[in-house]
Amino acid sequence: MTSVKKALVLGATGGIGGEVARLLIKRGWEVTGLVRNIHSVSQGQEGIFWVAGDAMNSLDVLNAATGASLIVHAVNPPGYRDWDKLVLPMIDNTIAAAKQIGVRILLPGTVYNYAPDINSDVDENSVQLPVTKKGKIRVELENRLRMASLQGVKSLIVRAGDFFGPRTLSSWFSQALVVPGRKIESIQYPSKMGIGHQWAYLPDVAETMVRLIESSEKLKTFDVFHMNGHWDQDGTEIADSIRRVVGNPAIKIKSFPWYLMPLIAVFSPTVREMLELRYLWTSPLKMSNAKLIEVLGQEPNTPLDIAINASLKGLGCI
Repeated sequence: MTSVKKALVLGATGGIGGEVARLLIKRGWEVTGLVRNIHSVSQGQEGIFWVAGDAMNSLDVLNAATGASLIVHAVNPPGYRDWDKLVLPMIDNTIAAAKQIGVRILLPGTVYNYAPDINSDVDENSVQLPVTKKGKIRVELENRLRMASLQGVKSLIVRAGDFFGPRTLSSWFSQALVVPGRKIESIQYPSKMGIGHQWAYLPDVAETMVRLIESSEKLKTFDVFHMNGHWDQDGTEIADSIRRVVGNPAIKIKSFPWYLMPLIAVFSPTVREMLELRYLWTSPLKMSNAKLIEVLGQEPNTPLDIAINASLKGLGCI
């Protein structure tokens, strides 16, 4: 009789953590979610077994991971804030637990690792020269996983573009292009027309991660993969898809009010941190998924209009 696989998901109340948790449960895994406020969730909600704890507490992480064969490290400081204080201590706690128990770490990666002038066809071996504080932290975070692999700690990193999806409230899609809970009367797009941008539909990202975990025999001790996702060649494809899904080709596309952001940033730490990432909207950065195709045969990819339709419905826009 085959034993049930168990996973600990850090960040299970968030977008990518929740998406991976739900998919693992569908695949027959038992999933534990670590949450600081146990009263904010219902026990057994969506099939997740919730335990009280903090990713900043090494003993909480270790206790929650006991018996697991996978730790999904999808926890991030809210609103991009306090990365310098929280990101590295949290990954250190996950590494310590994984080392003691002997489990693999799954980490959702970002494009912050790369400089704005690296352009397209970025692969897993491309030089990482981050120009932002958050980018430097992400490089160090991944480097700690790489160093831990020398001691036998297995890690899998999957990098993807900007997330969008039916449950993704904290994203450029839901905070800039559209407004959750409101009928779409206009679309704000952060980049100028003609600048390509890489997007990733969250259910596709989760499917990719789980398929890679299911193909663990093909993975190295430390392994990194890039997703292609949905590449918006000139900054019009996502907006045009929203128009088609809504059924209104006359919806106006407005420029994002970047000129106001420095003023708002004085009072908003979140906006201040978002400003640091503006370069991702002024320079095209496209990752190549050739390595992923080599391992999986194909990348999970929901057709754009279907993905946009599900996202807008989930956000209460249609």
